[in-house]
Amino acid sequence: MRRHGRAHPGVFPPEVRAQVTATACQLPRQRDVPLARWSRAELARRVAAACPDGAVSPSTVGRWLRAERLRPWRSRMWQHIHDPATFLARARPVLDAYAHARTMLAHGAWVVGRDEKTSLQAREAVVAPEPPIAGAPMRQSPRYYRRGARHVIAGWSVADGQVIGCCTARKRFVDFQHVLTTVLLPEAIRRQAPPGVVLILDNGPTHAPKQLAQWIAAQHWPVTAPMMHAPANASWLDQIEIWFRVLQRKLLTPNHFAHAAALEQAIAAFIAAHNAQARPITWTYTSDALEKKLGSHL
Repeated sequence: MRRHGRAHPGVFPPEVRAQVTATACQLPRQRDVPLARWSRAELARRVAAACPDGAVSPSTVGRWLRAERLRPWRSRMWQHIHDPATFLARARPVLDAYAHARTMLAHGAWVVGRDEKTSLQAREAVVAPEPPIAGAPMRQSPRYYRRGARHVIAGWSVADGQVIGCCTARKRFVDFQHVLTTVLLPEAIRRQAPPGVVLILDNGPTHAPKQLAQWIAAQHWPVTAPMMHAPANASWLDQIEIWFRVLQRKLLTPNHFAHAAALEQAIAAFIAAHNAQARPITWTYTSDALEKKLGSHL
């Protein structure tokens, strides 16, 4: 007996499986489907509508796609370097500074990567987080009150992994100046870092590259502050971004702070706890590796 046009139940014509693969290898919008990515269920419905014998289950679709090593419900971002020569010219000093940070520190050049993590919300949950119990994880209420926000302007000491920074209520050039003057400079003097602090910066407006250089040149600091600006769209080059992810994972998720001052105090305590056991990042990506990767594009 034939059922649904198939010789045996559960056995599909090869064209149905081919249709699943072909559909999975196209974006939904190419098939006039208002989705960003396919799911197993959406693929099953699409193929069932297109093929008379295509009433296949999502689990079967998943099994076929595993065999084809296709996962259309996943995505990954990538970054194209538009000007490889300029990118390498700006990235090379940063990568070389990472490779020689300890040697530079011994000779009086303290390498510090600076950046900010913005708009950190203080959210007071309606019900405070409950600790985990046997068989159940910590529970977090989905409802909360917004209690203000803070920005973290911080620096990463490449040689030893220490974090130097603080919270600010706003994120302006003047706030960045304040952190440099009241946090970074005293730390440099305490470390006896003269002749200079090497600042690694991105291209954000808070740093105002031209304005910052002019302002630093007009200061009468006991240390110099030469700057290196990472290439545009290259936040992965700034080691402080790694620490920001740690901050987000270990302190800010889940988020429960009664007010913005409590958030600020918690971040200050987190920085102090980190510095008590700080270690430098084992950075293995070199400027030679980057040049080799860019290869013929130079």
